[in-house]
Amino acid sequence: MSFLINLALGLLFGVGLLVSGMSDPAKVLNFLDLAGTWDPSLAFVMGGAVLVAFVGYRLVLARGEPIAGDRFHLPTRNDIDARILAGPALFGIGWGLGGFCPGPALTALGLGATGTLAFIPAMILGMWAARLLGEGSASPRTV
Repeated sequence: MSFLINLALGLLFGVGLLVSGMSDPAKVLNFLDLAGTWDPSLAFVMGGAVLVAFVGYRLVLARGEPIAGDRFHLPTRNDIDARILAGPALFGIGWGLGGFCPGPALTALGLGATGTLAFIPAMILGMWAARLLGEGSASPRTV
């Protein structure tokens, strides 16, 4: 049952990426181009996502236990270190250069979008490198 729930949520997420335009690198790059052809529409997508996540977290964590799992897995660290600064910086650089972040890149790969054949392997390599560098770090706490 958990697989079907995750599949449905993944499909819903993918449809949301398509509808919002996040799978179109030109739209993303126009959002990042403040001095040129700036397209502010993705700011509304981000604002909507933050609002849904804010309300969703409050509702889900108020339940005490997840519907499709035995416990919640939450991060235990709350300090800011070099990895916390470098990771988002590298993510932002990759997003700005390629116009993709991981979810929309996978969605765009399914659509045959140009650039994904170079971006996806680079993304996988970066994830692999981050995992190697992150071994031994704090594991998520359970609630």
